[in-house]
Amino acid sequence: MISKKDNHFQSAIVEEPIDLNQLVSMVTAPDVGGICFFTGIVRGVTYLEDKRLETDHLIYEAYRSMAEQKLQQVATEIYQKYPAVKHVSLMQRIGRLEIGDIAVAVACSSGHRSDGIFTAAEYGINRLKEIAPIWKKEFGSEGSEWVVGSYHPTTQDNQPQ
Repeated sequence: MISKKDNHFQSAIVEEPIDLNQLVSMVTAPDVGGICFFTGIVRGVTYLEDKRLETDHLIYEAYRSMAEQKLQQVATEIYQKYPAVKHVSLMQRIGRLEIGDIAVAVACSSGHRSDGIFTAAEYGINRLKEIAPIWKKEFGSEGSEWVVGSYHPTTQDNQPQ
């Protein structure tokens, strides 16, 4: 069970497909009436300013032990910023992912939909992208390249929690 009360939550860097039903069960409890998800999936087409890129697949890599610590940090921050959020789960898949595969999932639950779970889930994905050492390489019609994301942790983010 993921609980703010005892400061436990479910997070994982996984190599197998992310199961959304499992994610629902991780943030469900008798005091929960609303669950909000963010799921990021592998898209097959990316539109840039001046061109259209087709993607065949992605390879995700992570500095696993540090990434798991950063997922815990994100959950802790969610609990601090959104006190009505009761349960949090963060999952990031690594390895080879095909078009349509779920790459990342953030779930936040609370007693009611109006308890901040929508903004908490958005905060969770944005913060995960900012501080977790997870990278992707895109393979497509024009070859392959490492995608520069929004990974920009601050000195404070890199302090032990």
